[in-house]
Amino acid sequence: MSDTVDALTSPTLKNLREHWWDDAFTEFLAETLRPRPGNRILDVGCGEGLAEVAIGRLQVSQVRLFGLDLVPAKAAAAKRVTESHNQRVSFTSGDAMRLPFRDGSFDSTFCVAVLQHVPQVADATVEISRVTVPGGRVVIVEPDNEARYTYSSLPSGMVAFSEAARFFAAQAASRGDTTDPSIGPKIAMMCAGAGIEPLAVRLFPVSKVQLGCPRDEVWTARRALVERALASSPAPDVRTSGEAYLLALHAYRDESRAAAERCVEIQHTTLFATVGQKQD
Repeated sequence: MSDTVDALTSPTLKNLREHWWDDAFTEFLAETLRPRPGNRILDVGCGEGLAEVAIGRLQVSQVRLFGLDLVPAKAAAAKRVTESHNQRVSFTSGDAMRLPFRDGSFDSTFCVAVLQHVPQVADATVEISRVTVPGGRVVIVEPDNEARYTYSSLPSGMVAFSEAARFFAAQAASRGDTTDPSIGPKIAMMCAGAGIEPLAVRLFPVSKVQLGCPRDEVWTARRALVERALASSPAPDVRTSGEAYLLALHAYRDESRAAAERCVEIQHTTLFATVGQKQD
C-alpha cells in the first residue's frame, strides 16, 4: 500500500483514505469482516462512500451495508456515489461516541482512520461493541501519526518538515484538539476493555518516495494550504508558525529545483488494523 501521503500538507491521514485504499485493503476487509448473505455491516465514519463502493464490488448477495458519518453532507454524498454504482446502501449522520442504533444491530462493524479524530476513543470503541452482535466481527484501522517518518536529502527539506510539524501543532492547539496522535497501536487494548476479543493486528505501510524535485503543482498545493489556514485563523501562534513554515517551504522549493535529481523525499507511516470479535 503506497501512494500520496504528505506531512507537508497534513499532520494525519484524515483526508487521505482515497489515496491509500486499494484492492488489497478491500480484500483484507472482506477476509476479516466475513460478509455472508443477509449480513448487516456498519461503516463508522463512512466519508463519501469509498468503502461501500469497494465492498459492493465483491457482489456478496443480500449483504446490507450501512454507513454513518458525523458530517451530514458527507453521508449525503456517499448516498449519491453508491446510487451511481447501482448500490443500495443506507446512510445517516451521527456521532461515533453515540451511535444511533440499537444493541446488536449489526453482524459486523468496521471503522477506518476515524477514531484518530475522536476525543474519547474508549467511548467510541464501547459504542462499536454495543451495536455489534455477540460473535460478530469488528475491524478498526488507525494510524500512529506520532511515529511518522520524514526524510529529505536537502537540509532545507528537513527544516520544512520541522516547521510543518510546528505549524500543524499550533493549529491543533488553537482548536483545542486533544485527540491522541498515536492511537493506532492502542486500539487492541481498548477493544479488550470494550468486550471485543482482539484476534489479530495487521500492519499496513503507507509511504511515499519522491525522487527528483517535486512538480510545480505539489509546491502550489503545499503553499496554498498554509495560506488558507492563515486567512482563516486569527490565533497568533498559528500566524507566527505559518509564516515561518511558508519561508521554509520557499527555501526548500528553491533548493530542490537547484538539486534536481539529487532531491530525495521519503515519508512513511503505519496503519494498525485490529481485528476483533464481540464477546458473547
